[in-house]
Amino acid sequence: MNTFDFVVVPVIVTVVYTLISLLKRETKGNEKVLTRLPLIAAILGAILAVIGFYAVPDIVPTENLFTALLIGTGSGLAATGTHQVFKQMGSPKDPRGKDGSDDGSGQ
Repeated sequence: MNTFDFVVVPVIVTVVYTLISLLKRETKGNEKVLTRLPLIAAILGAILAVIGFYAVPDIVPTENLFTALLIGTGSGLAATGTHQVFKQMGSPKDPRGKDGSDDGSGQ
């Protein structure tokens, strides 16, 4: 087992997360771009995994390109999930509904 076997996923997640954050900032929250962010993240992750597979073969823990693509795609989607975790943790839940009405719990 190589020490790099566990490094590739966090590296791809971090790079994709950073690129997606920059893309969101540069497009100023364009709704078309925002709805396609998971797809863009998956594609970026796949591209980074292929680059790693050919440029530094020891960093991607696989013997074939298809598995490298799957690792990269999953890592890119994990970056989207990571963003959602931080977003949900950062915004406190309002016990009232979106319109400000009571939720009916009687409290």
